[in-house]
Amino acid sequence: MKKEQGITLIALSVTIIVLLIIAGISVYSGKDIIKKGKLEELRTNMLLVQVKARETVEQANFKMGPNPDETKKAEVRTEVYETEAKLKKVSDLGIIVPSGANSADCYAVTEGALQNWGLNKIELSDGEYYIIEFDDTNAKVEIYNTLGYSNNGTMVYSLTQIDNI
Repeated sequence: MKKEQGITLIALSVTIIVLLIIAGISVYSGKDIIKKGKLEELRTNMLLVQVKARETVEQANFKMGPNPDETKKAEVRTEVYETEAKLKKVSDLGIIVPSGANSADCYAVTEGALQNWGLNKIELSDGEYYIIEFDDTNAKVEIYNTLGYSNNGTMVYSLTQIDNI
């Protein structure tokens, strides 16, 4: 009589358990990689917007000239930020600005602004805006994203905060 060879039930069970452990580790690692990729995509988009915003604030400062009064500042802001760059004041759009931002100096990046700046690859989700907080006096900008990024349960909205992660 021939001896039948095959896999035992115990060997099959051990093999399945090992495969399940490997699959669990792979899924967990994959989720982490996807999360990091989304963060890097958001950071890259915010850096691109920041570069264009800095160009815009420099253009506005050049048009304002040295020691402009508040009327001149308002005129140039409207001309450069809203007309030329196609940005919208956040107060006009009813957007709630993340804490720490001065809503009077904040403008939302519209689809038209992205196209105007040559950033057509950046896609905005529903309810998502990139917000630029301009500081004309110091020629600085801060970039916010209205959807933000969850970092261990804490919402992060600004480029500065993302850089610190």
